[in-house]
Amino acid sequence: MMMRVQSWVSVSLLLLLEVLCSRVDASNPGIVARITQKGLNYACAEAVTTLEKELLMITLPDFKGDFKIKHLGRGEYHFKSLNIQSVELKNSKLDLVPGEGLQASISNAFIHVDGDWKARKSFLRVSGSFDLRVRGISISVSLQLSSDSSGRPTVTSKQCRSRIADVDLDVSGKIGWLVNLFQHQIESKFRKILEDKICEIVKKSVASDLQPFLQTLPVIAKIDEIAGMDYALAGPPQATSYSLDTPFKGEFFRQSHRSPVPFEPPAMKLPEAHDLMVYFGISDRVFNTASKVYWEAGVMNYIITDDMIPSSFSIRLITSSFRALVPQLGKLYPNMPMELQVSSSSPPVMVFSPGNVTLTPVMDLQAFVILPNSLRQPLFLLSVTTTVWATMGVNGSRLVSSVTPGSSLTMKLKHSDIGPINVPLIQAILDYYATNTLLPTVNENMEIGFPLPLPRNIQLHDLIIQPYQDFLLLGANVQYTKK
Repeated sequence: MMMRVQSWVSVSLLLLLEVLCSRVDASNPGIVARITQKGLNYACAEAVTTLEKELLMITLPDFKGDFKIKHLGRGEYHFKSLNIQSVELKNSKLDLVPGEGLQASISNAFIHVDGDWKARKSFLRVSGSFDLRVRGISISVSLQLSSDSSGRPTVTSKQCRSRIADVDLDVSGKIGWLVNLFQHQIESKFRKILEDKICEIVKKSVASDLQPFLQTLPVIAKIDEIAGMDYALAGPPQATSYSLDTPFKGEFFRQSHRSPVPFEPPAMKLPEAHDLMVYFGISDRVFNTASKVYWEAGVMNYIITDDMIPSSFSIRLITSSFRALVPQLGKLYPNMPMELQVSSSSPPVMVFSPGNVTLTPVMDLQAFVILPNSLRQPLFLLSVTTTVWATMGVNGSRLVSSVTPGSSLTMKLKHSDIGPINVPLIQAILDYYATNTLLPTVNENMEIGFPLPLPRNIQLHDLIIQPYQDFLLLGANVQYTKK
C-alpha cells in the first residue's frame, strides 16, 4: 500500500518539517523528512513577497514632540497620516544552525514612507508634507520550534532584531526649513518606531499565522474504515550545515483497536542528495505495518469465482473444465460451479533493496465446488508461493503502489478430498487466474495508498522515487499554492 499564511517565516512545508521537538523515542522513525538548502531558499523567496505585502498594510502611529531652536526657543511638532508607499526586501536568507535550528534574516531592505507634518511656535503655525526613505534595514529572527503532547508542532519567536542604517527625511511646505533645523531628532524617532514595528509584525505573524498553519499537519490521518496512520513526531531533528532531518513515527494502526507493532524499523541512511527541495525516507516498516493491519482485518483474503474470469479464457471455474486435470471431479460433481478462496497465514512482507521492491507472499488456495443447495464442498488445498514486483508512485499527495508478476506461482498439494490431482497443470491455469483476476483486485486496493505528512496548500512536483536498502527515497520540489 503505497505510496496563507502571511509571514515571511510562515510559508510551506519547509518550515513545518523543521520542528525542534522535545519528544524522544528510542526506536528508529518510520519516515524521515529532509529539507535541503534549496528548499530553505524557496521558503524565503516565497515568504519575502508575502512580507512585503504585509508591511504595506501596517499602520504607523502618529507621533509628536517638542523642539528647541537657538534664538527661537521651544516649539511643538506633529507628524501624522503616515503611509508606507513601497517596500523592497533584499538579501533574504533562511539558514540552518547546526545543532540548534533556524535563523531567518533580511539585509539591505528599503521602505518609503510619506505623510503630513505641522509645527507650532507660539503664534507661528506651519505645515506641509514629507517623504521618508529608510535604507539599510536588517531583520533577524530566531524560531523556537517544539511540539505539544499530541505530537503536533509548535512555534514561538525566540529573538527578533531589527536595525536601520539610514533614515533620510525630506519635508516640503512653507518654511519647511524650520523642520530641517531639528531633522536629526525626527529621523531618530522614525528609526525607533520602524524598528519596533517590524519586530512586532514578525512576532504577531508567528503567533497568529504560522502557529495555526503548523497545526494543519496531520498527526493522525484516516486512511479508510479499517486503517489510520500515526504521523506524530518521533524525536528531534538533526541539523547539519546542508540539511535537516525530521523523524515521524509513520505507523499504520487499526481504527477499531490499536496494538503494538512487533517489529522495529531499520535505521535509514539517506543519500546526501540536494538537487531537490525535500526528500522523504520511508521505511519498509511503514508498508509492513499496513500489511499487518489489513491482514488482521481479513481484507487480504480473496475469493475467485467464474464471473471474475475474463470471457476470452476457455477454462472456466466449473467442474467440467477441470475434467482432464482431475477426472474424478467431473464424475462426482458434474458441471457444477467452483470457487477458489485465497488466504495467507501471515501478512506478506515488502522487501526494499537497491532498485527493487518485492513481495513474496505465501498463500493457501482452497478449491470448492458449490452444490445445488449452495453449500461449499472442499475439493483440494494448495500452498502457493510467488514473487511479485511493487512499483511506487504518487497520486496528488498520496503514495500509492501497484504490483506486477515476478516469478510464476509455485504450488504444492497440502490436502485433497477427491484423490490425486495434476498439480503442474492446475498451476498453469491458476497462474493465469492470479495474473488476470487476483492482481487487478489487489492493485485496486493498493490505489488507496496513504497521504504524505504535508500541511495544507503544499503540492509536490518533479518527483523521483528510488528504492534503497530497507527504505524508499522520495524526492520532490514543493509549491505553496495560496487558496
